[in-house]
Amino acid sequence: MAKRDYYEVLGVVKNASPDDIKRAYRRMAIKYHPDKNPDNKKEAEVKFKECAEAYEVLSDTEKRQRYDQFGHDGLRGSGVRDYSHMRWQDIGSSFEDIFGFGDLGDLFGGASRGRRGARRGPTRGYDLETMVELSLQEVAKGTEKTIEFTRQDLCGECNGSGSAKGAKPSACPTCGGTGQVARGGGFFQMVSTCPQCRGTGEVITNPCRQCSGSGHMPKQRVVNVKIPAGVHEGQGVRVSEEGEPGRDGGPRGDLYCYVKIKPHEFLERDGNDLIAAVPISFTQASLGATIEVPSLDGMKELKIPAGTQHGSMFRIKGQGLPDLRTRRTGDELVHIMVEIPTKLNAKQEELLREFAKTENKSVFPKASGFVEHLKNYFSGK
Repeated sequence: MAKRDYYEVLGVVKNASPDDIKRAYRRMAIKYHPDKNPDNKKEAEVKFKECAEAYEVLSDTEKRQRYDQFGHDGLRGSGVRDYSHMRWQDIGSSFEDIFGFGDLGDLFGGASRGRRGARRGPTRGYDLETMVELSLQEVAKGTEKTIEFTRQDLCGECNGSGSAKGAKPSACPTCGGTGQVARGGGFFQMVSTCPQCRGTGEVITNPCRQCSGSGHMPKQRVVNVKIPAGVHEGQGVRVSEEGEPGRDGGPRGDLYCYVKIKPHEFLERDGNDLIAAVPISFTQASLGATIEVPSLDGMKELKIPAGTQHGSMFRIKGQGLPDLRTRRTGDELVHIMVEIPTKLNAKQEELLREFAKTENKSVFPKASGFVEHLKNYFSGK
């Protein structure tokens, strides 16, 4: 399904300020939060994720510039998260600077679960995106590509804990280890995720020297990806569990390899068919001929009947691309372009004039005669 314009998703104009975008995101995310739409939860979840993706792009200066210039295609390989494959509950960390809460669940009563109730359980890691470039020959037969990319992986020194060897996290001094803080007073209080420990109830006091307490380190990764025959431009091939590691022992995300197809010198794709534009002379078009045309398997012979007109289309069965689902192969369509010579020698011109006489067709005279004819016309002779 085609993605909607991000500005339309958030209901802002294209020159909206960062503050306008933040306010719009807050308004739309609250509106479509699944817990607030119990009667239409599935549709609300889709829109909720759509808002999160739009905000990620439009709140980032570089991503926004790429999107404004090239649209959705310009974001391929830019690291935009694939929210459609995430649990909506895991998107809450994206809202901390917008709402002042660690999770939108806090806004709708999800945080009041007692001591350490705000702690997050295992969550799935982020998906990653990359791009793979294919030739039409590779699309026709399928291929295997070696992909190199960098991902954030668990630190080998602390195994993702963020603490130095032998050290353990301490109870968060802000929330006392509950993972929650209460705001306001008197009759009305709002309980939300602790901003210091982000709901874990713990803080790292002796950080790992290798990762400086983050628990993650960039790591180069090489994987082989099988690309099926018949794949189209922009389609993604999913490689399971090659994304970033999950939190608190959660599963890894996936890697999505999006396809870009290199332009072919002679062939153009139209669905599962291939189109070749082939020039022929007007004598070949008039008298008929057997010509050679380019295909993915080399040159193929094609018989052109006498009287072929400019723009005629001929079909070579089975010389197209396989359908990704049915495996049925398309055809090659040869688009004929009749070329008219720009220069004739004396013999060729004489022969053509003789031919024109047999057609009883009027043709332009030689230049000198044409000029004389114009003079006589305008002088009234």
